[in-house]
Amino acid sequence: MVDDALARSFGAVAGVYESGRPGYPLEVAQWLLEPVASPMRTARVVDLGAGTGKLTRVLREAGADVVAVDPDAAMLAELRVRVPGVPTFQGAAERMPLPDASVDAVMVAQAWHWVDPAEAAAEVGRVLRSSGVLGLVWNIREDAVAWVAALAAAMGGSHAEEMLATGDVRAGAPIGPWERRTWQWERTLTRETLLDMVASRSRVIAASVEERTAILDRVSDLFDAQCRREAGIEVVDLPYRTEAFRGIRA
Repeated sequence: MVDDALARSFGAVAGVYESGRPGYPLEVAQWLLEPVASPMRTARVVDLGAGTGKLTRVLREAGADVVAVDPDAAMLAELRVRVPGVPTFQGAAERMPLPDASVDAVMVAQAWHWVDPAEAAAEVGRVLRSSGVLGLVWNIREDAVAWVAALAAAMGGSHAEEMLATGDVRAGAPIGPWERRTWQWERTLTRETLLDMVASRSRVIAASVEERTAILDRVSDLFDAQCRREAGIEVVDLPYRTEAFRGIRA
């Protein structure tokens, strides 16, 4: 069952979320949009659960006309600073403030694990045009690497990691079966951005001050053991894989 308090915890740390969370490779947005891409018209796309606009900006770079929907006003306020000119609306996956059959694609980054998949799929189907796309995407750290496994142990698991590990990425009618792609890449972080990444996780946000301090101290120690110098600054290279799914509206 989705913990609604955890799902809505991010607005309290919107600036930390923007600093700490990674973006997405452009190729991911291009692949997600491929079924609705056309040289004749610009695809109208909803970034659902848009947060601070990490996926929003890549969808725009890929040529889409984007509107952002998120339940948290503080996250949308940060998005408007980071991605000026994007229309924003408060709403949820199960209740979007959009007309029927009004968009070509609905994209959901780091958020589908927070929704009721059957209700959300029905609502996505309502706002999508026929043959529109539902795209889901997650950035997942590659914990086959020893220090990243230690980082994961310090932070604790996430709902997204549990969902992807079991292969239980569900939607429902009227969304068709998934196509799936994976990209591997690295992100270079300073101590501050690594700590912000950890501090932006829902379980860390919800932890007591003592628990949060202990987690961040462990992560700082891992940074010290792993860091290298680049242009006089201490950094670490954090390997990621981006998991993307797309389904077509019947």
